[in-house]
Amino acid sequence: MLEKMPQENKLIAIIGPTAGGKTSVAANLAYHIDGEIISADSRQIYRGMDLGTGKDIVDYTVNGKDIPYHLIDIVDAGYKYNVFEYQADFLKAYNDIKSRNKVPVLCGGTGMYVEAVTLGYKLINVPVDDALRASFENMSDEELTALLKTKKSLHNTSDINTRKRLVRALEIAIYEENHPDEDYSFPKIETQFFGVKYDRESRRKRITERLKERLKTGMVEEVEMLIKQGVSPEDLIYYGLEYKFLTQYVTGEINYNDMFQRLNTAIHQFAKRQMTWFRRMERNGAKIKWLDGYMPMEEKMDTIMKMINE
Repeated sequence: MLEKMPQENKLIAIIGPTAGGKTSVAANLAYHIDGEIISADSRQIYRGMDLGTGKDIVDYTVNGKDIPYHLIDIVDAGYKYNVFEYQADFLKAYNDIKSRNKVPVLCGGTGMYVEAVTLGYKLINVPVDDALRASFENMSDEELTALLKTKKSLHNTSDINTRKRLVRALEIAIYEENHPDEDYSFPKIETQFFGVKYDRESRRKRITERLKERLKTGMVEEVEMLIKQGVSPEDLIYYGLEYKFLTQYVTGEINYNDMFQRLNTAIHQFAKRQMTWFRRMERNGAKIKWLDGYMPMEEKMDTIMKMINE
């Protein structure tokens, strides 16, 4: 069961695509408002996955002060962390920060994680029920849909557009029906969103330059070490992007040039998907104040402070 949020549920979120300088902005903001950072990055939670996930821990020191951060390095590489666990861990971190009269600052580019805690996704960690699924095998999709309609109102078609989703929706609905006393609600948080981005060409240049720098400073060796420590190549490939292509290179599946070119392209595509996600958030009502990445840090801080104090 998720923890309850304290009153005055307010949050400042610094979001944007990869290589945009979010961490530095968030850390500087936390320095000015006596805040602490909660990461919203789906891969920075893993220990030992540092260069490939862009943890940039050095950015958490501002004017000689170390800014506290949360939800980084909390599970071992190889573990399959999920968004339900993130919601629960976020609430623990949020409550801890608020209990000490500090200001929570969410920072990251994983759109699903950002929305899961700022929009209050209702997520239920319902176990797979093999016996229940077996009982559905001889039922048609129409029959399963009719059964689901007796359990919940269907406001959209997302639960029924594939049989797999339909079965899972029924599994969840029946679980809720059989566990009426469990509370799966997620508190509503009043969030102010600030985005950091560069123009398309600048973003592409920054991504490529950052990739080259990380390869020079040991990103290949990081993957080799993770494998040596017992993390399987399959698990590393599961994490995608850097860990997919670097693992393929380390295991001899592709050569260095192919690794670089494919990875560079994949990161550009990833940044584009991130921006698509954030634009969809805006269409759905999220008010994001976008800051030009080239804006001096002092000007960024002045802009943010003015808005949060209005």
